[in-house]
Amino acid sequence: MSHKLRVGIIGCGGIANGKHFPALSGNKNVEIVAFCDIDLEKAREAAAKYGAENAGVYADYTELLKDSSLDVVHVCTPNDSHAEISIAALEAGNHVMCEKPMAKTAAEARAMLEASRRTGKKLTIGYNNRYRTDSQHLKKVCEAGDLGEIYYARAHAIRRRAVPTWGVFLDEEKQGGGPLIDIGTHALDLTLWMMDNYKPVSVTGSVYHKLGSKENGANAWGPWDPAKFTVEDSAMGFIKMENGATIVLEASWALNTLDIDEAKCSLSGTEGGADMKGGLRINGEEHSRLFVKEVDLSAGGVAFYSGNSSRDIDVECGMWIDAILQDKDPVVLPEQALVVTEILEAMYESAKTGKTVYMNQQD
Repeated sequence: MSHKLRVGIIGCGGIANGKHFPALSGNKNVEIVAFCDIDLEKAREAAAKYGAENAGVYADYTELLKDSSLDVVHVCTPNDSHAEISIAALEAGNHVMCEKPMAKTAAEARAMLEASRRTGKKLTIGYNNRYRTDSQHLKKVCEAGDLGEIYYARAHAIRRRAVPTWGVFLDEEKQGGGPLIDIGTHALDLTLWMMDNYKPVSVTGSVYHKLGSKENGANAWGPWDPAKFTVEDSAMGFIKMENGATIVLEASWALNTLDIDEAKCSLSGTEGGADMKGGLRINGEEHSRLFVKEVDLSAGGVAFYSGNSSRDIDVECGMWIDAILQDKDPVVLPEQALVVTEILEAMYESAKTGKTVYMNQQD
C-alpha cells in the first residue's frame, strides 16, 4: 500500500482528543480525513486542528462510512454504541480500532469478532497500557519463563477519589457500569496478557454503591451529583481459570484506601513473582536467599516498535498502523478482548444474583 492510510474518527470527545488525534497526527503513515460526532461543532473543531485538507465532517456515522476511500476507522464513542458502529465500519471495508472496553455486553463483543472474521478486516481494542515500558518489559519476563507457571495474580485499578464527572461515565445505560468496565478492564487485560491465559471457568463478583450516593467535594474532577451516579463506585472479583490459576480483580473510582494503583498487576509464579506497584519489581529465591530486583526502565525501547516516541499512545498507534501495512495481527487481538468483556459481564451478573457464574468455554 503506497498511499497514506486514510483514517476516519467516530466520536470526537475526550478520549479522541486526549489519545487518538495526537497519536494519529504524529504518525507519518496516516492522514485523518473524516470526523464524526453527534455534536457537529466538536467534529468541526477536531477537523480544523487535526484534519487533512478538505476533511469530511459529519454528525451521522453512517454518512462517514459512505466514504469508500477510507482505510481505517477509530471508534471513540460511549460503550453502548461500540458494537453497532464497529460492525458497520468493518462491513464498509475498514480496519477498526475500537476504544476499550470491546463492548457493553459479551454478545455484542462476539458479534464484533464475527464481523471481523467475516469481512477479513482487522479489529483491535484500545488497551494502550500494554504499550507502557514496564508492561512491555514484564511481558518479556513472562514469555521467557522467568516467573514459571503464573498461578495467582491480582489486577489493580484502585482510585481513592477520582470519579470522572464529565460525559456519560456515570450513566449505566450508556456505559454498562462504572469503574469495573472503565478502568478495571485495563487491569484485567494486562493481567490476562501477562499470564497468557484466556480460559476462565468461574467468576464471583461484588459491586458497591457506597460512596457515590454521598455528596463529595474532594474528588479529583470536582463534585459528582449523587442523583446521577447510577453505576457502582467500586467492584471486586475472584476469577478461576481452567488450569486452576486464580485472579483477584479490584476496581474503584472512590474508595477509602491508601493502596492506590491503576492499570497494574501483581503476578505470582512457581519460579518468581513480579509487581508494578511503585515501579516494576521482580522477586524470587536465589542461592537460598530471597531477592527483590527493581528494574531500571530508563533505557531501552519497545519490542517491534521503531518509532521515536516512548508515549504508550504513540507506540500503540504505531504498532496498529504497522499491523495494517504489514498485514499482521495487531497486538491486542479481538479474541483476547472478548474474554475480558465476558469476565466483566460475569462479575456484574454474579454481583446481581449473589451466585458464582460458570463460564462456557468457546473455541
